[in-house]
Amino acid sequence: MVKVPAAVVAASGLIGGYGVARWTKKRPLGGVVLAVAGAAAARQWRQRAGGKAAGALTAAYVVGFAGSHPLAKKVGAWPAVLGTAGAVALASWAVADRRG
Repeated sequence: MVKVPAAVVAASGLIGGYGVARWTKKRPLGGVVLAVAGAAAARQWRQRAGGKAAGALTAAYVVGFAGSHPLAKKVGAWPAVLGTAGAVALASWAVADRRG
């Protein structure tokens, strides 16, 4: 079975969570998508890079989610979500995924 990189899982969780919340008009449903993807990414981060790195990347995921809200007021919702998802994915790749 092919493993999906944690960077892709994390970015998909941020983008998918927002998309689901927006299109269904049910924010809790978007939160479920965000949480499930975040937990899956955190498990991969812990396996690949250890507990400290997983904690830092999980914090980046949460900060990316929270930070996209005020950023959206300045640049728009989708640019904010895509930007934070890209930043979290880049951090994930740099810390955990590039190691293989």
